[in-house]
Amino acid sequence: MKRATLSVIVVAMNEAHDIGDCLESVQHWADEIIVFDSGSTDGTPALCREFGARVFETDWPGDGPQKNRALAQACCDWVLCLDADERVSPELRAEIDCMLTDGSAHAAFSTPRRSSFCGRFMKHSGWWPDRIDRLFRRGQARFTDVRTHTRLIIDGTVGKLNAPIIHLAIPDVREALDKANAYSSAGAQTLFERGQHASLSQAIGHGLWAFIRTYLVRLGFLDGKEGFILAVANAEGTYYRYLKLMLMHRQNSKNGAR
Repeated sequence: MKRATLSVIVVAMNEAHDIGDCLESVQHWADEIIVFDSGSTDGTPALCREFGARVFETDWPGDGPQKNRALAQACCDWVLCLDADERVSPELRAEIDCMLTDGSAHAAFSTPRRSSFCGRFMKHSGWWPDRIDRLFRRGQARFTDVRTHTRLIIDGTVGKLNAPIIHLAIPDVREALDKANAYSSAGAQTLFERGQHASLSQAIGHGLWAFIRTYLVRLGFLDGKEGFILAVANAEGTYYRYLKLMLMHRQNSKNGAR
C-alpha cells in the first residue's frame, strides 16, 4: 500500500531558540513543513527556511485563526500540528509511519504529550498524559477561532497513538511569569468579547481552585517542588485572567460614561 503524505504546520513568533529542534524532529520525514510567522525579529523565518520549510510572514490574528491559515496551505493527506517548543519523538514517528502506510478509518488521532516544567518532566499536575488531538486527515478537521489554546473540531472518529510528543514547555520561572501574563491577557480579552463579567471575589475563587485542582486533585504534590511552583503559576494566571476581565469592564464603563 502506498504511504499517505504528511504536512507539518507550525505557528511561530521569535522562536529561534526553540524551533530548530522542532523542525529537525520532522525534517526528511514530513512531506512538507509549513511555518506561519507573525513578525519575528530574531531570525526565525530564515532559520525555518534552512530546514526546508515554506514560510509565510504575516500578522497575528490569534492562535486558532493563524493555525487555520497554515492549514489552508497544507497539500498532503494528513496534517500534524506542532508548537515551536514541541518535538516528535522517534517512537511517535515510527507509530505515525505505520498508520500512514497501513491506512486508517479514523479522521484524527490523539497523542500523549510529555511536558517539562523548570527542567522536570511532569508525571502529574494535569500534565501527563495530557492527550491532545494534533494529527488529522486534511479536510476533516479545523481549529476553533479563539485567541489562545485553540482545539480541533473533527468530522469523524479519533484514534489513539501511544508514543508522546515531547513538549519543552517552560524552562524557568521567568518564562512561567511571562506566559501567565500573556495568556491571562488573551484569556481576559476572549471572555470580554463573549460578554462575561468577573468580580474580585470570583478572581480569587478561580485562582484558589486552580491551585487546588493542580496540586491536590491532579496530584501535583507528587511532582515535588516543581509541582508546587506549577500550581502557584496556574493559580496566578487564572487569578489575573479574571482580574483583568473585571478591570476591562470597569474601563469600558468609564469610557462609555464620557
